[in-house]
Amino acid sequence: MTEFLSAATTFPAVVLGAALVVVVCFWLLVLAGAAGPDSFDTDLDTEAVGFGGVPVSVSVSLVVVLSWFACLTGSVLVLRSGATGTARALLHLAVLAGALLIAWGVVRMLVHRFRRFFPAEPPPSLQDFVGQVCTVRTGSVSADFGQAEVAAADGSTAIVQVRQPPRPSAPGGVLTSGSTGLLYAYDADGGFFWVSPYDAALAPRPLPRRAV
Repeated sequence: MTEFLSAATTFPAVVLGAALVVVVCFWLLVLAGAAGPDSFDTDLDTEAVGFGGVPVSVSVSLVVVLSWFACLTGSVLVLRSGATGTARALLHLAVLAGALLIAWGVVRMLVHRFRRFFPAEPPPSLQDFVGQVCTVRTGSVSADFGQAEVAAADGSTAIVQVRQPPRPSAPGGVLTSGSTGLLYAYDADGGFFWVSPYDAALAPRPLPRRAV
């Protein structure tokens, strides 16, 4: 026990021990609801080191924990070797580098195996189309029937069901094929969008091209 305590409080394990304290405090904040597991995903890019596909906090935490354990074990072996002076210092540096390399390899393997459980983006939702401009693709739109083409944020297009309230509650006239409309609400029960006439000149993005 004395050897482990001595190794944990001296270089190089003490350096990773400080990082381990930060990791523990962060996850305590996550448990308390004061932080989120994906808090650093927009600040760091871990794809270059093979950690892409999982939250940054998860991969970094694993690296810190594994490297600390490896470094602690290596430091104990260095103390038992009886090396002193420059030789001990060089061995400690080698232990630190080796611990980080081992942790990197293990975490990279784990990330490759389990990254499918951490989707990079939330699944698309029809609610994302609310507020978007669309182009009517049916002969007309009524309170019972209608379809329109709308462009998603990634540039792809989709055909959605649309409905237009009967006049006079929907000023601007009845929407017909090729008309521009604004999806202003989604009816989850009916599975359609409420649409109203919209001036194409005010569209925030290019409209889908009309099918030939």
